Amino acid sequence: MYYPDELIEEVRMKNDIVDVISGYVRLQKKGANYFGLCPFHNEKSPSFSVSPGKQMYYCFGCGAGGNVYTFIQEYENYTFPEAVKMLADRAGVNLPEIEYSEEARKAESKRSKLLEINREAAKYFYFQLRAKQGEIGYNYLRNRELTDETIKKFGLGFANKTSNDLVQYLRSKGYSQELIHEAGLCNVDEKHGMYDKFWNRVIFPIEDINHRVIGFGGRVMGDGTPKYLNSPETPVFDKSRNLYGLNFARTSRKGNIILCEGYMDVIAMHQAGFDQAVASLGTAFTIGQASLLKRYAKEVLLSYDSDGAGVKAALRAIGILKEAGLTGKVINLEPYKDPDEFMKNLGKEAFQERIDHAENSFLFEIRMLEKEFNLSDPEDKTKFHREIARKLCEFSEEVERENYIEAVAEKYHIGFENLRRLVGNTAAKTGLAKPVERPKSGIQKKTTPEENSRRTQRLLLTWLVEEPQVYPKISRFLSAEDFTEELYVRVAERLFAGLEKGELNAASIISLFPDEEEQREVASLFNTKLLEPETLQEKEKAFHDILVSVKRISYEYNTSRLGTDVEALNRVIEGKKALEELSKTHISLN
Repeated sequence: MYYPDELIEEVRMKNDIVDVISGYVRLQKKGANYFGLCPFHNEKSPSFSVSPGKQMYYCFGCGAGGNVYTFIQEYENYTFPEAVKMLADRAGVNLPEIEYSEEARKAESKRSKLLEINREAAKYFYFQLRAKQGEIGYNYLRNRELTDETIKKFGLGFANKTSNDLVQYLRSKGYSQELIHEAGLCNVDEKHGMYDKFWNRVIFPIEDINHRVIGFGGRVMGDGTPKYLNSPETPVFDKSRNLYGLNFARTSRKGNIILCEGYMDVIAMHQAGFDQAVASLGTAFTIGQASLLKRYAKEVLLSYDSDGAGVKAALRAIGILKEAGLTGKVINLEPYKDPDEFMKNLGKEAFQERIDHAENSFLFEIRMLEKEFNLSDPEDKTKFHREIARKLCEFSEEVERENYIEAVAEKYHIGFENLRRLVGNTAAKTGLAKPVERPKSGIQKKTTPEENSRRTQRLLLTWLVEEPQVYPKISRFLSAEDFTEELYVRVAERLFAGLEKGELNAASIISLFPDEEEQREVASLFNTKLLEPETLQEKEKAFHDILVSVKRISYEYNTSRLGTDVEALNRVIEGKKALEELSKTHISLN
């Protein structure tokens, strides 16, 4: 999808970022900017800044940042065209009809029709639950202690005992047999022809994050098999990249996501106020689902069944969460099997207490490992300690490994130094990790020269955005090519082009970068914390030092890469002259 740059900029300018974000976050004015609690990570003191001057937001806690489009994309999980449409509607800007290629038009039309037929099927199931024939399904849900409000919120329905009434209904609405079959709503065979996929089942509509029905799950009434049946994958339903309940959980802002096994667990938790609960869709938890969760929380609490299968699934999920860069913890449901059963017996306050004391995922893994050994037998106990050492070798960061060695040693009454040596020996023998060395006290990790260089360049870009009037005084000394990172060069080119015309439009630069991570980084370039010298003289010196540093970094960078290229040689010579002149030049900030 494509909209002209001029139209994108018009929509952005008609949506003041403070007004838009105020609809999601409580903001308080402090100086020139507004501050609030970041909606993208859990925090107690406000580090989320919104600048009306820059028309940008930036969180100094988690690094989230961008313009009004970025915010809507991140918060609502919209694509860029969806964010443009939402903000255009908000500002009363008419968008042109988007032109598709023939192939794209057909694909988009197919998706729209599948979503439409799913919505129609969901309405039909919903109606059937409330009709006489759906009484068995309604009673089942009420016996599970679901309220009418919850049933309505999740759009729960019922598929009749008859084998083809949904197919007949959809045909009467004008949908073709091919579309009904492609939507996964029917089966076809030689003996029975076309018949409903779901019958005699309570129906759980599965919605995407934008509340569009993309598939269904069905729980059989009685002793039929399988107990749970799900829609097959379709062009709109990818089980590995969707999660049940995420359409509600993504806006819960609880600071974590609770991952369950089943639909009923999710629904029961939402009804009890734990609206951050989600479940995988009848399949094992996947890396795609973990990546999806990472958009909304850094911590995932596993609330799987406490039986053997649940423990096995939890152990597998822990590995996937680690791979995705998420922190995992495990909620202890014992003596009950699942969250629904737990809350029915002990209540939501007790469940909240279990959440507050959720077990570290690594310590959970060790506790499950412990069950495989007889610790009263010295040989078995030694084997257990060796397995612990092997698992501790999985930590690549020495400080983290050291912390876990300490925690495990204390929990299992192993001598700290003994376990530490065992880990070191295991690492050396297996090559799993480098032997752990105790960090020397009082020594902190130093930043690298490369990071110092990048920070200096970010400081200069932020300063020019904060005080654009200084640019004409330094433009003869500075060019976009003086920056050593490709992204910084691209940003500087656009920024300087605007400043040459006397225009500052930093927020529009962000829209040039489609990648979310790049947008964050661009936002950070304009939000690096500046020093606040007390006097004008000190401020001018600080600015001059930063500018000279950037020129020196540029000169050294080009010199180190100098080959036989004459043009490159000229750049180095010019850079040296500019650096020498700049070093002697006073730059007034008045």
